[in-house]
Amino acid sequence: MIAIPSRHKSLVLLAGVIVLQVILLAMQIKRDSQGRLLRVWTVGAVSPFERAGSYGFGWFRDTWRHYFALRNTTKENERLREENDALKLQVAQLQGKAAEADRLAVLLSFRKSHADVPMIGARVIGASAGAASQTIQLDRGERDGIRRNMGVITPDGVIGKVVESYSNTSQVLLLTDKESGVGATLADSRIQSPVGGQGEPLLIMKYVPNDDSVNLGERVVTSGMDRIFPRDLPVGTVTDIKPGNPFKQIRIKPAANLERLEEVIVLLSLHPLEMKSEADPAAAQPSTPGVANSSTVAKP
Repeated sequence: MIAIPSRHKSLVLLAGVIVLQVILLAMQIKRDSQGRLLRVWTVGAVSPFERAGSYGFGWFRDTWRHYFALRNTTKENERLREENDALKLQVAQLQGKAAEADRLAVLLSFRKSHADVPMIGARVIGASAGAASQTIQLDRGERDGIRRNMGVITPDGVIGKVVESYSNTSQVLLLTDKESGVGATLADSRIQSPVGGQGEPLLIMKYVPNDDSVNLGERVVTSGMDRIFPRDLPVGTVTDIKPGNPFKQIRIKPAANLERLEEVIVLLSLHPLEMKSEADPAAAQPSTPGVANSSTVAKP
């Protein structure tokens, strides 16, 4: 213990007595509704520490809650992102199915409008990978009656001809191939000349003399002279004419979109077909509503 000098003992004793009397008085004195004075002093002394502790605890509690809230928000965002990606994929698949249904409906309408013509629908299941050969593969072959040199078309126009036929598949040489060709006629002037490919999107009409009159935008149709396609099937439209030596250089845009083929029609005979022109509004919409499957279109 700390020794207190004798000269200060009386002062310490006096101070202790005074403090004791003050405490006793505070215990007896009341301050209206606040209770005894000692309680008021005690509350006043403890309140700052209580407020500091409450603030610190509240801050820690809020921080902890926010931490878990952020974790839950991150997980929820990840879940929503996955659901969004899945929905995008479903929308893309539904759009693809809707586009396929529209194409098959057009094929079905074309088939019904030429019910007397032997033909069969087929799906494109492959295409040539190189620029040297422009070919596609179909899911129909000899078992379905497809043979070499049969014409292949879409409702828009000529596609090409069958060059190989196997048991369940067949290969088609497109008009744009360098080895391909079709007997053609200018629809207005009735000038007949073969049309072939050059390995590029546009076709070329060969052997037209410089003296013959050919107009831009003139339609080119099949002549039937090649004994592969019947007459008057759309081949394309004249897009460029230049004089040459000794023949004109005539470039033609194909009537059918040869770069986006998914379903085609194989003609099983040379029976004449009457193709509707692009100006005919009935040609833009299928006459039969609904969705047609490929097996329905394929029936001869």
